Amino acid sequence: MIIETLSTFPSMYDSVMGASMMRIAQEKGILTFKAHDLRDWTHDRHRTTDDDPYGGGDGLVMKCEPIFEAYEDIAGNLPSASDPVKRPHTIFLAPHGEPFDDALACELAREERLLFVCGHYEGIDERAYALADRTISLGDYVLTSGELASMVVIDAVVRKLPGVLGAPTGALGESFADGLLEYPQYTRPATYRGMDVPAVLLSGDHGAVARWRHERSLERTARLRPDLLENVDLSHADREFLLDLSEETAS
Repeated sequence: MIIETLSTFPSMYDSVMGASMMRIAQEKGILTFKAHDLRDWTHDRHRTTDDDPYGGGDGLVMKCEPIFEAYEDIAGNLPSASDPVKRPHTIFLAPHGEPFDDALACELAREERLLFVCGHYEGIDERAYALADRTISLGDYVLTSGELASMVVIDAVVRKLPGVLGAPTGALGESFADGLLEYPQYTRPATYRGMDVPAVLLSGDHGAVARWRHERSLERTARLRPDLLENVDLSHADREFLLDLSEETAS
């Protein structure tokens, strides 16, 4: 996969993309990453990317001209000249975008090339959104910049790519992969300060472990995020378990 970003602060990506799984994905050749500096497409000596908003108001607005010019150059070029030119799936990060979730991360992971256009200051000139294939929001709050939001999305997407995670099943067992929160995890020692690891996890009975983990996922989701259960295809056994759980809680 090829992932590119367009922003006024490309150095913000250095630490995130140079460490942990992001670094490993690039070393394995699974990911090619490039952070473009929007200022490279400005035409004044101050390399200006923002201006006062029409109509007045506080803050500065990202200019649309350098964004359009940058997109036109980036969309026709790839990091490797031997790769076939493919227009990037272009994503803007903004509060008015569609909510980001695990299903959307899986969808983006199927794209060959992603380009994140990151705003700053008060926002982006509305005309630039004509370039967007989709606009994404992380939630109902405001961040300093789109760079921060894009890092979260990139991390969630890249870990979905085959071969990135060390475990053979990759991200399949993580929270939200099946619509449920992940079950509790434990490691050595088996007993610590009077707290014991559940005996079933030490039993060696893989079937029992799988059942325990699934039930704990159901239990945790019902307790902390019951809204998620509305979109989960629950089996008859799952519904019976949740019914018993609710009765126990009520009593």
